Amino acid sequence: MKNIYFYLLIIGAIFTSCNPLEDIYNDIDAKENPIVGETTYILTSDDYEDLDLTFGSFSSEEDAKTMLPDFLSDLYPSWGKGSAVTVGYRLFIGNAEGVSDYSGADVYQLTNADYASTGSDAFGFYPNVDATTQIPNVLATQIASPVAGDIVLARYSQYFDTPEVGLANLLEYDFAAGFEGWSIIETSPATGSNAVWTSLTGYVQGNGFFGTQVANEEWLVSPAIDLSGETNLKFQITQEIDFLSVPDQIDILISTNYSGDPSTATWTPLSFDKTAFGSMTTSPDYDFSAYDGQSINIAFKYVSSNTDAGRWRVASMALKVLGATGETNKKGEFFTYTGSEWEEVDGVSFLSSADFDSMGEGSGQPGRFDNFGSSTPAESYLPTFLSLTPPYAYAQEEDEVIMVYDYFSSSSGAQIRGNLYTVIDGMWTAYTSTIDTALQFGFDGNSWVPDNTIRYTFTGADVAFISNAFIDIYPGPADNYGFFGSFDRRPTSGNYWNDAMLLEAFNVLLENGNFVTAEDQKYVLTYVIYNGSTTNESKSVIKTGGEWVYQQ
Repeated sequence: MKNIYFYLLIIGAIFTSCNPLEDIYNDIDAKENPIVGETTYILTSDDYEDLDLTFGSFSSEEDAKTMLPDFLSDLYPSWGKGSAVTVGYRLFIGNAEGVSDYSGADVYQLTNADYASTGSDAFGFYPNVDATTQIPNVLATQIASPVAGDIVLARYSQYFDTPEVGLANLLEYDFAAGFEGWSIIETSPATGSNAVWTSLTGYVQGNGFFGTQVANEEWLVSPAIDLSGETNLKFQITQEIDFLSVPDQIDILISTNYSGDPSTATWTPLSFDKTAFGSMTTSPDYDFSAYDGQSINIAFKYVSSNTDAGRWRVASMALKVLGATGETNKKGEFFTYTGSEWEEVDGVSFLSSADFDSMGEGSGQPGRFDNFGSSTPAESYLPTFLSLTPPYAYAQEEDEVIMVYDYFSSSSGAQIRGNLYTVIDGMWTAYTSTIDTALQFGFDGNSWVPDNTIRYTFTGADVAFISNAFIDIYPGPADNYGFFGSFDRRPTSGNYWNDAMLLEAFNVLLENGNFVTAEDQKYVLTYVIYNGSTTNESKSVIKTGGEWVYQQ
């Protein structure tokens, strides 16, 4: 009757489950006969992203021990007690000495007034101006109360050629690398967890389509913009508008009294072309003189409904005034305060926009957005750049330079990173801040735990050693073991090795050979036995209180 009832349960399950027999068998296997697996797994770049390790490495062994058990549970859900996985991973051991002093230095961006104070009445230094000699005076004026040893990265622009007088950018937001300090503000209840304004490669995007149109309203609001002393302002935007059927769903708004809540501020719309362009398009210079001399905030307002959701991509936005225009090289130099003045730092270089451009300006190349990233790692480009670019191209063996550069991470945004490069065997070589290492984990029946177990199989030399060591203690068993190379595990035999005798042999072998003998070290020992037939047997031991004991 019980058997009939069991079969009826299975038949009933067929009509209530997609694949009931498979579920039943999997459940039985998982609980009664779990898979005991053993393997080695090397973490991939995707694994590091899943673990939210944007730098592609663990910062400590303890972090690896903490984070990898859950990862292994997901990777091997059906493996049971006794399973073991050796995980290969990258461990961050630290940057070269001094690099973080520069990659983490304070940044000072020179202003138009700074350029004017040095005789370059434009938006960058003129071509014939030696910026290195001018910047210390700027820093002395602009940085209050410096302390000896302070380091500053001075960022500036320098014209390639003498600029022409005309409209020039007073202020520019380049959204290629992020939101540029603009704030996302949700002004109506969000539907789901989807973000309307997002930062993508090359632009920011407002989009209310998430598999279908979703009603929402979200603003992207600029930091406060001080236009004191400015006249005859112009506004320009580079944008792409797609699928927009209701023009009122996107707006550029300006406020002179914004204080953090869009609903309490007065906003004036800017008249601009809302044509669905289909590709990035730079607008004409719109009149913005209504805001001459004022302090303002600019907002990009995006609205969607359950029936209409356009897509608005903004690559850049600029406010312009009459001034000097021309192509500039965006550069940077490091200066340190001696206690009395600012001095240029030797042996450290900051990559300019022209440097990035020299490495390629096409899609997927550093010059596209003038930064390195996960798909354009510095180590893939800088050794060649250094070998081709004076004065680095003339370097001698063991010469060193710290290279600092802009870096963009899709998860963390714009950053400044750096590394030490050394000439080794005639080649510029990056300092390696990570090492490849491994940790072993074992499944204890409930979870994956760090496991130092070493799996070892006895050799012929081990057989001879144990036989000789115990020939006077257990003459028959020891002689038999040395002759046949297998422990006799038949209880009725005069040459029987019981568990206690084996443990004695294990202690002598492990303590007198080339074995790891630290406290809490574990071994799984595999050896040949005879129990009516010749086969292998394994025992687990652990070093506890200075002795090897069986591990349960």
